[in-house]
Amino acid sequence: MRRTAVALIDGEHYPPVVVETLGMAADRFDFRGALFLGGTEKIAASVGEEGAEALYGLPVVFDSDQVRGLQRVIDRFQPEVVVDLSDEPVLGYEQRFRLVSHSLARGVGYVGSDFHFSPLSSERLSISPSLSIIGTAKRIGKTAVSGHVARVLQQTVDRRPGRPGVVVVAMGRGGPAEPEVIDGVSAGLTATDLLVWSRQGRHAASDHFEDAALSRVMTVGCRRCGGGLAGEPFLSNVRRGAELANGLEPSLVIFEGSGASIPPVGTDARLLVAGAQRPVDHVAGYLGTYRVLTSDAMALAMAEEPFASAAKVGAVIAAVREVKPGMEVVPLVFRPRPMEDVEGRRVAVFSTAPAAHERVLSRHLEEEHGCRVVSFSANLADRTALAHDLERPEMAEVDTVLTEIKAAAIDVVAEQAEARGLKVVFLDNLPVEVSPARPGRLVEIAKELAEMARERFESRA
Repeated sequence: MRRTAVALIDGEHYPPVVVETLGMAADRFDFRGALFLGGTEKIAASVGEEGAEALYGLPVVFDSDQVRGLQRVIDRFQPEVVVDLSDEPVLGYEQRFRLVSHSLARGVGYVGSDFHFSPLSSERLSISPSLSIIGTAKRIGKTAVSGHVARVLQQTVDRRPGRPGVVVVAMGRGGPAEPEVIDGVSAGLTATDLLVWSRQGRHAASDHFEDAALSRVMTVGCRRCGGGLAGEPFLSNVRRGAELANGLEPSLVIFEGSGASIPPVGTDARLLVAGAQRPVDHVAGYLGTYRVLTSDAMALAMAEEPFASAAKVGAVIAAVREVKPGMEVVPLVFRPRPMEDVEGRRVAVFSTAPAAHERVLSRHLEEEHGCRVVSFSANLADRTALAHDLERPEMAEVDTVLTEIKAAAIDVVAEQAEARGLKVVFLDNLPVEVSPARPGRLVEIAKELAEMARERFESRA
């Protein structure tokens, strides 16, 4: 079946060659128009839109700004796909990714001779207002932000009697083959509970267990494998997870991404989580541009030394706002929060935080929660190094294990703690705003996004 299309062309190609190519591709694409990207080596600079139409046999739009021109041809011709017939030097790597991002953000595919980008799955399956929380990479605190947002909104959304206010649908690399509901509302999940699941061969540190245990909300666990450049998983069962969430009749559904992969369902609002320590173009360039364009606000984590200077944080914010003017970006850091009182305890801490952050996190635990950090391991995601850390001599002084619910936290750390008779306390990572954001701004944004989701949902109903 032929798809409606617009072509991207340039003056570095001899017009008869472009015409021949358009004809050759006519069995696949119904070309409605073209965007002239520039270049005058093989076409006169004075050729206007009327002359170009005579040369190429279809309407041609000229614009000195390639992105603006792309928007114009999409608005005018309403194509299903953009067909890229340009090349260096008119269209380089950075410019091409920018155009891909803007095309996908409009729900329009983008193809070239040896590549094909498709818009992400966007069917709205939720029967309630929905919010997605996505990331630009792994280990940037997306699950911590998601859990915090879920906790806040659980207290603020309208709840029907006997129904959950918020349901989190989380997908992970270790999620279940069939989506499952974990009730974090009725009773707090303990290490013993998660060990039972772990001993059944399940990944009990998957994100939906973490959300249920730390945020005390209802969660639906899903799995995914692979992730495209724009975030589409190669495999996922999120669709079935969304249907399971519908059966719970929540007031709001939060779809939580995994790494840089995006839940393959449409949602009413979106919060993007990025890491300030990442290269600027990894956040706002390449297909990060697409993620920025399709999000309503950003939480910028790791916004402190030694990860990112104030200048670096400012550079990321500026790059994001260049892509999407007016985008609200909230810089933040994470601080550990034990889920139980640990005052006076001698603790071993197990985390996925970078080792360079050990001193800051240990000091916070000791000053704010009154424990003494005897041992600190940043190796929850490195099982070989983790085994070594568990055998450190100082472990003999420990009476309590503080662990995040990630990676090998349950099947290794909690198992070892139980075998040694040590108390296990789960560790949350609390987002804390830093300059130029004001304290409490993330909570305000969470509420604003929930209201935005409700309004957009009702406008479609």
